[in-house]
Amino acid sequence: MPNYRIIVDLSDRMLYLLDQNIVVRGFPVGVGKMLTQTPLGNYTIINKAPNPGGPFGAYWMGLSRPHYGIHGTNNPSSIGHEVSHGCIRLYNSDVLQLAQLVTIGTSVTIRK
Repeated sequence: MPNYRIIVDLSDRMLYLLDQNIVVRGFPVGVGKMLTQTPLGNYTIINKAPNPGGPFGAYWMGLSRPHYGIHGTNNPSSIGHEVSHGCIRLYNSDVLQLAQLVTIGTSVTIRK
């Protein structure tokens, strides 16, 4: 059984899914803009919700830092840019793949 964890690298705007310290998937992301930066640190996924509505695209995964999460987007051209209010945005197809692989309690590290 895989032992997944997530690393979000703000410098290269990528989310990496690791299993036993081996990168198994990489997804391009949109991250927080200058005034609402994505917070650095170690968190866990505390909830998951398909079709959350609003600008959150096809899926929402909430982080242990309140009001922050990993989610899809209704604006795919934002991926790869500093555009969000601090959340991590993925293409809807990517967030659906990721949500199938990770569970509540998965570790998420956000770094520069």
